[in-house]
Amino acid sequence: MVKRTLNTLCHTVIPPSMDDAPNNEFASAGWRDAVKTDTLRFSDRADAGRRLASVLDRFAGDDTVVVGLARGGIPVAAEVASRLKAPLDVLLVRKLGAPFQPELGVGALAEGGVQVIDTVMCDRWGITDADVRRMVRARSVELDARTATYRQDHPRRDVTGRLVIVVDDGLATGSTAHAAIRSMRRAGARSVVLAVPVGSVEAVRRLEDVADEVICLETPSDFTAVGYHYDDFSAVSDAEALSRLGAPLSTEVLIPMDDVALPGILSIPPRSRLLVIFAHGSGSSRLSPRNAAVARVLNAGGIATLLLDLLTESEAQDHDEVFDIDHLANRLESAVAWTRHDARTMHLGVALFGASTGAAAALAVAARCPDIIRSVVSRGGRPDLARSWLARVQAPTLLIVGGDDVEVLRLNREALTHLTCPASLEIVPGASHLFEESGALRRVAMIARDWLAATAVSRAA
Repeated sequence: MVKRTLNTLCHTVIPPSMDDAPNNEFASAGWRDAVKTDTLRFSDRADAGRRLASVLDRFAGDDTVVVGLARGGIPVAAEVASRLKAPLDVLLVRKLGAPFQPELGVGALAEGGVQVIDTVMCDRWGITDADVRRMVRARSVELDARTATYRQDHPRRDVTGRLVIVVDDGLATGSTAHAAIRSMRRAGARSVVLAVPVGSVEAVRRLEDVADEVICLETPSDFTAVGYHYDDFSAVSDAEALSRLGAPLSTEVLIPMDDVALPGILSIPPRSRLLVIFAHGSGSSRLSPRNAAVARVLNAGGIATLLLDLLTESEAQDHDEVFDIDHLANRLESAVAWTRHDARTMHLGVALFGASTGAAAALAVAARCPDIIRSVVSRGGRPDLARSWLARVQAPTLLIVGGDDVEVLRLNREALTHLTCPASLEIVPGASHLFEESGALRRVAMIARDWLAATAVSRAA
């Protein structure tokens, strides 16, 4: 294996510990400013990432994946991925801290059921096997919870046969990086490179026997803590980490109508230019797993979504309310108006995605608001219920129907003849009305994403 460390060993004068800094001579002027050092320093994680990326050009390639360790490694990894034009993923890891000093790492956990235990450290500090089992149980619960948060909108990338660059903001003991490397190997990576801005000599040397290559810009001879080498080493929040990954930031919203205020779920990925408002059909709501699944695919494609209830819980139980298309359209039109005034969405183009009766409402609103609505998608919809509006729709319209949904397919074919706008009917073979068959709903999501990208995103710039 090839290993490399890109530095000479240097001397740094630093406070004896982070805890001592506020109470000694460094506190008056700010202990970081008082540190006398000839080692490489970074203004923040993004600066460290840019400097690290500058020595990684030789790893650029179609099969390269950059993986940042959550959470501090993600801003560093984002800069590396940007320079190498490589996909960015996250790996969830959790340090195992000693019972008497949580900051003292004696092991780590990583996604994929990986455990790394530093038995030498445990023996040195008298940490028993029972202590280790307790730590693993507690940290596993935390790791599982965080993994669920991140993976909901950012599924783990397949790294089989690929070159993986594991990136963190620094190495102290190296336990989390060790666990990450093992996790990548278990996931099928062809080779694993570890890249960090700064690390201890001991950690780098240990990891040279684990990774295929180690790239470390700085290994100070008297290394004490990663944070000493950053001017800004503030904690990275989950929200910041997810935004770097391109995952949407989801927010519960309450949208005022003339007579009620209705709840919705607003998800806006970074650099979005288009917002798709979902109009749910009969017997459904903003919590519909089907529309939520479609929304996640759109979010992954950089499209913002608003999952919206058009009826209150009591109204949704009333058959007449569910099939009152004018009433549903009025509510949906109010939601469109809200997006034009809300600071989070007012800069975004608007498209509509309707299911069942919600599709009829979407078509009616598209006809009413031709200068606002960029595109319409109907999933298993009832466009026939908006018959009087169809000829007035100007936005490009896509009707998606399951091949086995015979009656609804007939109604959509008839509705297509009344649409004068650019329109298309897409049939998903073997799918029923709810697209519950294996792969059917994902097919719907991909068709909708491609249609919206072609007909609405470019117009929403």
